[in-house]
Amino acid sequence: MSIYSEISANKNKTYLIMGLFILFISLSTYILVRALGMGDSTVFIAFGFSLLFAIGSYYFGGSTVLALSGAKEMKNTPGQDVFDIVQNLSIAAGLPAPKVYLIMDSAPNAFATGRDPKHAVICVTSGLLDMMNKTELEGVIGHEMSHIKNFDTRLMVIVAVMVGLITILGDWFMRSLWWRGGDDDDRGKSGQIFLLLGIVFAILSPIVGKIIQLAISRKREFLADASAAYLTRYPIGLANALEKLKNNTETMKTASNATAHLFIVNPFAGKSAKNWLTGLFSTHPDINERIKILRSM
Repeated sequence: MSIYSEISANKNKTYLIMGLFILFISLSTYILVRALGMGDSTVFIAFGFSLLFAIGSYYFGGSTVLALSGAKEMKNTPGQDVFDIVQNLSIAAGLPAPKVYLIMDSAPNAFATGRDPKHAVICVTSGLLDMMNKTELEGVIGHEMSHIKNFDTRLMVIVAVMVGLITILGDWFMRSLWWRGGDDDDRGKSGQIFLLLGIVFAILSPIVGKIIQLAISRKREFLADASAAYLTRYPIGLANALEKLKNNTETMKTASNATAHLFIVNPFAGKSAKNWLTGLFSTHPDINERIKILRSM
């Protein structure tokens, strides 16, 4: 599949995910309100809310992610390689130059966000700027620029916001059960069934969120690596950058489970020992495989 086919597929997947999200939230809310013994009219309210939330995530998801990450816009001052690199790669990619944001975090990492290239942002941590030389930084920026060009950013930021809401909904239900626990004796048979379904949803919602992330994240990273090599004409730069990031064991303080898939490498890499289970549920492909492919180009 060509890059242009991938871009078209990403646009279609965005609308598909938004539609499925609205249906999922409406159905889930119906189950939860019936489980809690609330009125059926709440479902219509939930449908309207999920519709507004989906539209809001499309237009404001990028700014939401930046706010959650504590990112601040950087000013273009002399001596900062990052702005020259962004300008040069924007010209090479045929894109408007995105704004550059900074997260004050010593863990090296980066991500891109925004609903389209005209509203795109590249965000880097202070640790990344301190660790990378110019060619390595160019590889990282090229990777994030590729996410913008391929319309990955729109898809990934909508998923980030929606996964966050799914998790919050499940947590809200479990807390509601705790405070309303004494009312369970008055439920009929159908109420007990909905209660059981609600508990199953609350337990499975974090797993569902993770599966949604996995469904879109890993392939996007390989594609962005390849696109970055094409943009920079120097795949070794990104390979060396990934090598440094692989050896870093520091966990990001501002990342969350909802936003982890946005970053160039797993922001929680240093949090726990690597094993087959963490690899299975990782939002990122194996970094050694990414490095091997880049070095073979």
